[in-house]
Amino acid sequence: MEIPKNANTIDWETSTIWFDEDGVMYSMPKPGVPEPELSREESTAQLEKFKAIIGNKKVCMILETNANSKPPKKEDRDFIAEQLNEITKAMAVISGSPLSRMIANLFFGLKPPSYPVKFFSNEKEAKEWIKQYV
Repeated sequence: MEIPKNANTIDWETSTIWFDEDGVMYSMPKPGVPEPELSREESTAQLEKFKAIIGNKKVCMILETNANSKPPKKEDRDFIAEQLNEITKAMAVISGSPLSRMIANLFFGLKPPSYPVKFFSNEKEAKEWIKQYV
């Protein structure tokens, strides 16, 4: 994924976020930055910050997996899944590595979300698919 030249980006600790002209949110991991293990309080604070950015509404998301991620613990996985249900209209996940794809499949497979989610190997296919939910 590449950040468009005219995009207004939002800098997070481990990723860069932006929205396209249709309101689709993109998230691209920062190279070489591992996902931190956050406490429940830290996760909740980040989620509240994110909700403020999106205006407390559901959004379509195109996310690129982080090759440095580890699978979340079960209690964290359940919490994250519950929170994502509140803010996600549809999610396209781009994965360039088999390990990242396996972790993402594990996450969504153990607790299927209430929103549509699909995996892709490139941004073009992800964009085409997510358009139906905008």
